[in-house]
Amino acid sequence: MPIIQNPRKYLALLASAFLLIVVAGARPNAEQAKPAATAVPVFKVDPSWPLDMPNHWIMGAVTGVFVDGRQHVWVTHLPETLTEEELYEEQKPPMGTCCKPAPPVLEFDQQGKLVQGWGQGSMTDFSNWPREPHGIFVDHQDNVWVGSYNRHRVMKFTRDGKLLLTLGEYEKTGGSADTHLLGGPSGIWVDPQTNEAYISDGYRNRRVIVVDGATGKYLRHWGAYGNVPDDTEKFDPKTMMSGALPKQFSTPHGITGSRDGKIYVADRRGNRIQVFDHAGKFLAEKVIAPATLSSGSAFVPVVSPDAQQTWLYVADGTNHKIWILRRSDLEIVGEFGRGGRQLGQMLRPHGMSVDSQGNLYVGEASTGRRVQKFTRQLQTRRVGDR
Repeated sequence: MPIIQNPRKYLALLASAFLLIVVAGARPNAEQAKPAATAVPVFKVDPSWPLDMPNHWIMGAVTGVFVDGRQHVWVTHLPETLTEEELYEEQKPPMGTCCKPAPPVLEFDQQGKLVQGWGQGSMTDFSNWPREPHGIFVDHQDNVWVGSYNRHRVMKFTRDGKLLLTLGEYEKTGGSADTHLLGGPSGIWVDPQTNEAYISDGYRNRRVIVVDGATGKYLRHWGAYGNVPDDTEKFDPKTMMSGALPKQFSTPHGITGSRDGKIYVADRRGNRIQVFDHAGKFLAEKVIAPATLSSGSAFVPVVSPDAQQTWLYVADGTNHKIWILRRSDLEIVGEFGRGGRQLGQMLRPHGMSVDSQGNLYVGEASTGRRVQKFTRQLQTRRVGDR
């Protein structure tokens, strides 16, 4: 062993060398310094979901889809959109062996088996069930909320269809300033923390309205950009092509909330998503496919179920696809689906929800008349990959 002539100098040199090693180890190389690319979800249609319904039941145009806390899938549809040729068994006398309209509110389990259906009451008494249902939500207390876009009501039921509360009045509307009547309600989201119900009131009115979920008492409402809604302002979708965004909602059609206190409103014919806080303060906006000049591109917003709720999915019922947005900055990072009647294709995706595993359930209106399950795959792709 060599003799150390100057122990202090030796120790200082040793400390310096150790510091260099630590710093070098902590400094990333050029490849490590690059931020990790975001992995975008990939979906594949599940051909086994749902299972056949009993009683020769079939669905009409699907207007709402929601996955509840039990991971059961709730669906609203319009039996009145079914044609005589589709309902030969219903004719008097029967003209064939199939089919019959399913009740307008349906509950499926995780495997796609029908659990129950209800909502088909007397064709002359609509006081206790939703005629022409549009939009469905199951809240934290297991209550089922159903909108009625053409009859201007939102109704709250028990799971088995017992009416608990009615908002608005049948076939009555009073404009976007009215605090009692609704005007074409289309979507519902109930805050589990405050039990406040947020309603996109948009086929006739141009607003979001908030009520107490227990009593139905009016709390507040707002229009586009958090401003007072103005029903007199005309909307011309062609102005969007020049970058002139409408100052009012065109058709607030779908609504959802996130765990970090944001409210997402799909302004359908406005081709955009607007983001607010719970008080109605405007936070952000994202235009989606502005060249969609007919019935709009932004139908229903859904947030992903991961802890950060990383993704915002938007159903586009005109371009027949699902857009994938990064929720933090509303950047469009992907899409899937195309128009058609084959497995995995879509016609008028109009209702959508997500289960706890990140799988999407997409309901099709118009002549689509079905619900498809799109399973999130283990593999992902990076932003920008095609």
